[in-house]
Amino acid sequence: MIVGNDERRPDLRRMDMRYRRLGSSGLQVSELSLGSWLTFGKLITDDTAEALMKLAYDNGINFFDNAEIYSRGESERVMGRILKKMEWPRDTWVVSSKVFFGAGGKLPTQVGLHRKHVMEACHDALDRLQVEHLDLYFCHRPDPNTPIAETVWTMHSLIMQGKVMYWGTSEWSAKEIAEAHAVAEQHHLIGPVMEQPQYNLFHRGKVEKEFAPLYDTVGLGTTIWSPLASGVLSGKHSLEGDASSRLRAAGLDWLRERELTEARLKKVDELKAIAMGLDLPLPVFAIAWCLKNPRVSTVILGASKTTQLEENLKAVVAQDLLTPEVMARVEEVIAGESLTTWS
Repeated sequence: MIVGNDERRPDLRRMDMRYRRLGSSGLQVSELSLGSWLTFGKLITDDTAEALMKLAYDNGINFFDNAEIYSRGESERVMGRILKKMEWPRDTWVVSSKVFFGAGGKLPTQVGLHRKHVMEACHDALDRLQVEHLDLYFCHRPDPNTPIAETVWTMHSLIMQGKVMYWGTSEWSAKEIAEAHAVAEQHHLIGPVMEQPQYNLFHRGKVEKEFAPLYDTVGLGTTIWSPLASGVLSGKHSLEGDASSRLRAAGLDWLRERELTEARLKKVDELKAIAMGLDLPLPVFAIAWCLKNPRVSTVILGASKTTQLEENLKAVVAQDLLTPEVMARVEEVIAGESLTTWS
């Protein structure tokens, strides 16, 4: 049974994109964005990557997410070739990279957040993406071997040089982000604008609880990844599994073991029933749930097929179906995953 007044049901055939400010910055990013982790330069052909980017752009997506480590730099090369070929006006899209893991080298000078690697990694990302500046540049993980002050100064320098527009973090703790802002404030530097954490129905702690004080104090924006919990919320997985799924790709055993549990799959079935009541595919429902959180600046989508991306784009309109009553029902299902309510 569809929840709500069917006469006022939003038209899911419409692909109207909506935009949100990236934290307290003036930059507006599309509510949905396209990421390249596990796909570009690895699991899909360059032609498919191009088709995905064109579909995304044509439907209002203006943010394309990448990182030096994705496919050891090949992901950025693929995306760079596509951006050059498409010839979209540079002021109509946002592209990112991330620094920490390097693009394959393991020497101490090739990884981390020290000034040498951050500077050189930025230049390499610019070359691979074939752009003159990165709109967003993320510190992909905290670096215990580098003082946060050194990283803040380096990122500020890159912005002053016009090579980076905004910088942020990914999978940092609230304490580390707060320290970066304290350094920036003390020395009148530009601090981090955004954080890229995992966030979905099964991973809520950082976004909803740990980062809660940062949204108003430092204006933190979030570019969240894995809205489908590494595919578990696609509703297509079982413990036996599908050998062709991304979750069962070589080298991802750690991810599969963490996400694909019997208890979690039981909750997936219950969530699927709620989604069916709204006449929504579970993936669209799960992405729309993420969008209901006003602290989310953009939801990064991963896709290996254009049909998959086209369906998930419906989440922008579908979020209007998630009434307080629906959200309460969801809360009952994921109570064990819940840590706090949104502020």
